[in-house]
Order: sequence, then C-alpha cells, then structure tokens
Amino acid sequence: MALYKTHLQALYDCSATYSSLPILKLPVYDAEGQLRTWQPISYQQFTSDVEHFAAHLACKLSADGIPPRSVVGLWSNGMSYVDILYIYAIARADYIPQFFSLRMPNPDVIYELLENADGRAIIYEPELASMLSTCPCPAYSAADLRGVDIDSSFLPPVPSPRDADDIAMIFHTSGSTSGRPKLLPCNYKWLDAMVRKSAKVSPPLRQTGQDVTVAMGSMCHIGQTFMFLASFQNGACTIQPKAVTFPTDELAHMITHGGLNRLNEFPAFFAVHVRAAKLNPKLLGLLQSLDEILYSGQPMPREDEEWAYAQDLKMRNLFGSTECGAMLLSVRGGGQANPALRPIEGTSYAFVPIEDESDDSEESAYSNANARMLELVILADSDDCPHVSMRAADGHFHTGDLFVEVAPGAYISRGRGDDWIKSENALRCDTRAIEDNVRQTCGELIVECIVVGNGRPSPALFVEAAPGLAMDDARLRREIIRRTRHFHSRRYLHERISNAKMVVIVARGTLPRTATKGNVRRRAVEEMFKAGLDAMFASA
Repeated sequence: MALYKTHLQALYDCSATYSSLPILKLPVYDAEGQLRTWQPISYQQFTSDVEHFAAHLACKLSADGIPPRSVVGLWSNGMSYVDILYIYAIARADYIPQFFSLRMPNPDVIYELLENADGRAIIYEPELASMLSTCPCPAYSAADLRGVDIDSSFLPPVPSPRDADDIAMIFHTSGSTSGRPKLLPCNYKWLDAMVRKSAKVSPPLRQTGQDVTVAMGSMCHIGQTFMFLASFQNGACTIQPKAVTFPTDELAHMITHGGLNRLNEFPAFFAVHVRAAKLNPKLLGLLQSLDEILYSGQPMPREDEEWAYAQDLKMRNLFGSTECGAMLLSVRGGGQANPALRPIEGTSYAFVPIEDESDDSEESAYSNANARMLELVILADSDDCPHVSMRAADGHFHTGDLFVEVAPGAYISRGRGDDWIKSENALRCDTRAIEDNVRQTCGELIVECIVVGNGRPSPALFVEAAPGLAMDDARLRREIIRRTRHFHSRRYLHERISNAKMVVIVARGTLPRTATKGNVRRRAVEEMFKAGLDAMFASA
C-alpha cells in the first residue's frame, strides 16, 4: 500500500464501496432552458468515464512525444461533468495537471504560467480555440469523449506516489502578485493531507439514505476540489449546477427533487436565499429542513447571519485557503452568529501574537482593545503546509489571517493583517498593487486613492482628485481606466477594475484617515460608502 494516498486512490476505494450509488447529479434542461430533472452518475460510471478519458490522453500525449509525469495544463470552467472528467483523467493518465480557471482570460498569462511550470501541453475549453492561435505548446480541445471508441489498452496502471515531495498537481494563488498569479505546486504529502482532512469535514448526517450536497465552485480551484473529496469519501452525492450563483428557485428544486440535504455555499451567494426566505415561509421551511448549511470564504453579512441562526438553520462555518484547503471549523448549529472556529484534527497550527497595534492599524479601530490579535501560521510539520516556495524564511506558512482567541483553542476571525481582500467567491485581490499602479500611472491626477470591495464581485477605486484638473469627474474616471487598462488585463476577472463605474471620485479630505500617519482606512471607507457600493454592484 502506498504511503501517501491520492484523490485517485480515494476514488477507487469509494467506487468499490459505493459502486451503484450516485456520485454526481447533473442538471437536465428542456428546449427552453428550464431545469427539468437531475441525472445521476454512479460511482462506477464516473470511475469508468475517468479511465476512458485517461486512456485517450495517455495515447494522444505519448504519441505526440509528451512523456508521463509531464505537466499538462487544463484551461477550463471546472463546472461541467466533462470538465471534472478531464481534471481526474489527466492525473489518471500519469500526468501532472496544472489548473487554469476561466477567471484568468488572458492567454499570455496562461502561457507564462505554463512555461514556469515546465508545461508540455494544454487542454482547453472548445470555446477558447480562437484564443490559442499563438500557443507555444501542443494544445488539445477538451472534447466530450464519452461516445468515442478508445482502445483501453493505452490506460496505464494507477499512478502511485514515488516520493512525498514529488508534485501531484499545480494550482495557482487566487490573487495576482507582480502582475500574475503564483504557482502553487502540490506534492503527494500535501495531497495525502487533503484526502485525510476532507474525509473528516463531511461525515454522513442522514440516518438512512445518502447525503446530497452541491458544488460550491470550479474544480480548477482548491475549494471545490477539496469539497468533492469530502463528499465522495463519505459516500455522498454532489449536485453539479450550471453556475455557482444558482437562483433560489433552483435551490428549492435541488431540495425537493434532487434530495439536497447539505448546502455548501459562499456567504454572498447564500445571502440571496436568506433575503428571499425572509419573505417566503415555504422557502424558510426548506432551508430549515437541511441537515447542514456550510459557508466559507467570507464572513456573512451580520444581519443575515444573525437571522439565519435565529431561525435555527443548521449553520456551520469553514475557514480555508487555496494553499491549505480547509483549516478551521465551527460546531454545526449552536444558535449564535459568528461562531468560534477550531483547527481540524490532525493539523499542526500556531496562533502567533502580532506586534502591538497602533492607531494606524486597520484593525485597531474595530477590535476589542483587550483582545490579543493572533496570526494563523501553518507549521512546517503540519502535513498540509504548502510547498516550500510558499513558506517564509522560518520554514512555516504565514497565512496573514488574524484571529482572537475567545476560549481555549477556539478562535474568531478578525480579517487580514495585510492589504489583500477577498471577493464574493473568496478569491483574493491585492489592493496595494492596484493602488500603486494608479499612483504610478495617474500621479498628477490624484491626491489619494484606496481600493475596497471585500465580499464584492470586484474591487472599486475611490479617488480624491488633484486640485485644478481641467476635466470633470466622468472624464477623470475614464482616463484612470484608460491608463490602468494594461495592468488589469493581466489579472483575474475578480481583481479587475475595468469599468469607469467602479471608480468613485470624492472631494479632497473625504476619505477617513488614521490620526497619526494620515493613512486612508480601508474598512472605514467600506462602511462609509456601503450604500453607494451596494447600489454600484446592483446596477453592474
């Protein structure tokens, strides 16, 4: 038996145990695009389809001179059944998948990242074909191969980890640094930790029958990769919606017709259902019938969270990251909003006091003066500690996430200790990089600027204009967008400010500042202009 267990070995184990049960349910639409039913895919069928795709890839790639254990990119939406098959089939064919989300639409950045990983080929969504005319390596369309006759003799043995430090797959950081995301190589030791941790996150809840959950994102990101592992290792089924922003009526259909009993969703998306349930007792009843509502990636809006707990919804908070997967969990239910989080069993973390806060700290105005701020640090001896390229000089991984300890071993999140924010789907954005670019390209046009947008679809830029400009606010907004366009073209979609509507011009001295150094306070700007931001993103 291999010392380190992979997602493939976990799949084969579960396929043998739950062979006839559905591992996935896929949406079926009529000619008018209306959802009609959910098509079940059994564990056995999914495993067979993965092998079918893997046999094709092994044959095609080797014939084109690309040896096993080469890096093969996958530029994919990561949401459809065919997407998931390719994600597993690349690994099953004994290649190293490098995942690119469609949220990175710039092919030049894709090529750079692929080259940095020594990638030898790329598989892409068929709709992207016109964008790959200058691709420097072999490129293959991610066609649906289920009806294609393929010689199964090309299927290699199930890959087995050679060494703990060998790379199994490559993700990317969810935010850009120096103009592009960073590679996140994942070795077999890390992957084994993900397999073990995920099995603990979602133990079965139904006394009889199969648990049914729903995908919370693209499997080109670690979040849904982790949750899919958590689901199938416990014999559960995952409903695969067309989009993670599924409407409330589709959620009701999942519950009443798809058997959904465990909802996994980002808080910004779940809040839509909460607001609908406040006006719809029948929908509230459906939410109350769920065995678990797991939210992750962002704090819920306080009012919505308090209401959800007051209605006795079985809420559970999960804290995780791209680099480490799930790290902290709250107790399910409990009736109290903003529940305390505890590290997942088997991990090795430290909560390290940060330097004394001054009045120039972003957090100092918002946290209890008597509570000591702690940074979550993933220690080097924790199996889920990411690749050495992501670690600090001390050998540990410093997350930048801040907490206060409210009981022994129990923590509440207090945001971050740096200039990164998280979008509505928990992907990160470096606000300082955007601000620095604005100052560099528009220095004579502005006095000060600040980027906000925590929990929003994209960031927004607030600007105090320089005095005496010979242009009105509308023209200034357009000019800022024009000058910064190239910078944003290399960033993820959720990091971009590409519409003049997302630039807000305010009078000089309007933005709230700290008392000592006069730095603009990001969170205070968020709160001061909340109504305007709500209206901005509603119209967008």
